Amino acid sequence: MVLMHTVRRKEVWIVQKNERQNVKNVRSVIRQTVTGYAGLSLGIVLTVVGAIVTALLPPWILGSIVDTITEGNAVPVALVILYFAFTVLTGLTESVREGLLTIFGQKITHALRSSMMDKYTNLTADELTKQEPGTIVSRFVGDVDTVESLFTSGIISMFADACKILSILAVIWMKNRGLAIVLLVILPFLYWFTRTVQKNMLKAQIENRRAVGRASGHVPETLHNIRTIHTLGKERYMEQRYDEYIAESYHAIEHTNFYDAIYSPVILILNAAVVAVVMLLSASGNAKVLTLFGMSAGTAVAVINYISQIFTPVESLGMEIQTIQSTIAGVHRINEFYVLEELPERIRNLETPVATAEETPFVELQNVTFAYEDDSREILHNLSFAVYSGEQVTLSGRTGAGKSTIFKLLLGLYQPGEGKVLIQGRDAFQIPENEKRSLYGYVEQTFHRVPGTVKDQITLYDDSITMEEVRAAARIAGLDATIEQLEKGYDTPCTQEIFSQGQWQLLSIARAAVAKPKLLLLDEITANLDAQTEEEVLQALKRASEGRTVISISHRVNAETGRIINI
Repeated sequence: MVLMHTVRRKEVWIVQKNERQNVKNVRSVIRQTVTGYAGLSLGIVLTVVGAIVTALLPPWILGSIVDTITEGNAVPVALVILYFAFTVLTGLTESVREGLLTIFGQKITHALRSSMMDKYTNLTADELTKQEPGTIVSRFVGDVDTVESLFTSGIISMFADACKILSILAVIWMKNRGLAIVLLVILPFLYWFTRTVQKNMLKAQIENRRAVGRASGHVPETLHNIRTIHTLGKERYMEQRYDEYIAESYHAIEHTNFYDAIYSPVILILNAAVVAVVMLLSASGNAKVLTLFGMSAGTAVAVINYISQIFTPVESLGMEIQTIQSTIAGVHRINEFYVLEELPERIRNLETPVATAEETPFVELQNVTFAYEDDSREILHNLSFAVYSGEQVTLSGRTGAGKSTIFKLLLGLYQPGEGKVLIQGRDAFQIPENEKRSLYGYVEQTFHRVPGTVKDQITLYDDSITMEEVRAAARIAGLDATIEQLEKGYDTPCTQEIFSQGQWQLLSIARAAVAKPKLLLLDEITANLDAQTEEEVLQALKRASEGRTVISISHRVNAETGRIINI
């Protein structure tokens, strides 16, 4: 057998799953976003520093104003203007910081969801089968939103508040060392109290997220099996399971609310207690006490302002730690998603060797043995057959013999355990993604709609497909006249009601034919149709099959075409 090969590049680099997974995690996505938006990142840093500096100045200036008044001197107008200017600047700086953080958080969520979708589309068929819809939705929506809050109200805010606390302590030390010592004694207790509360809140939040994930997955599971549930009278059982998941979530939320409710009052009480103690000591009249706690009226005003400022970020630290802890739970869940088994990187935009000799089979299975990962039973054992270009064959065999599995192997969804699956002399698993649309036409038992118009159902958003090609594909399927009668023709928004079951199947044929594929794979497409509709579909298939290689699966004798291959 003589094979002619054409290769544009001598070297083809295939990045294996483990190499890709080493760089795919939440941290790497965040790092790439930070470096990719360097200007935005620098702006956040500058506004954080600016907000801390400007917040320290107004109490200091106010103290000077009060001391000037108590001394009977006139207050300089410039000092008053300076006070109000820094007060306004503090508010503006805080607003700009929050705005930049919000924008940056949105950049993070966009990058994460894009990365996760890329991961999802490259999962192995086994991993795709294992994933529950509710869990996937929870990761894409809820968990990613928690990562956004990591920046909008988490790490950066906590860093800013920590720097603010240290700065205020330094200023208070300059103003009143006694008060600074009191605060240094109290702050470790506050830290311990905050950590204790947040650890318990984190535990409750993790329990809540797990319960919500189970509840979210239960709804589509119930809807999918609603007929079976009604038939077996299991409605109450399904309701009870859902109620159990919701109850677990409510129980976890109650724990979270309890710890959140006790935290803020404790902070407020400590704030008031520190101010009261310092004021009493400063008014004691004892010389030794006044050495540490004595202060002027202006200093007292400034100190009271600083105490309020230092307790406010300490109180915020509790919420920020809570946010970070909650985010960590979401990050762990997303990272668990990133380590799921992934297909090797497909060769893209690259011509691979193509067999051109006439005697070379278009499709060939060579001693193929296959078993699914979670099932030790061999579905296929040492199977071999060949299909030549332009030939029409039908795979025949009992249910469970592996006919649909053969289609999955041909489509590159799985690799055989042993043997080879070849299309035009190439490994089916390594066929480039950019070639698949023009190579395969796959028609299933059930049509799978995509969001959009009737045209979108046929093109699958491929802009390279012209309107003339769309109409030609619809004519092949015998559906052009029906579509033209719709209110907006091919631009009609696609809903379940606009076509009958048979017409949906015809639309599936149009979708397969529009890209002019070389190989048609037909999977029991007439199984659920009446005799008249079946005949219409078969006539459409006859037109679509002209000049193409066709492999079909069918249990109906009248639907069989061409040579029979027993599996």
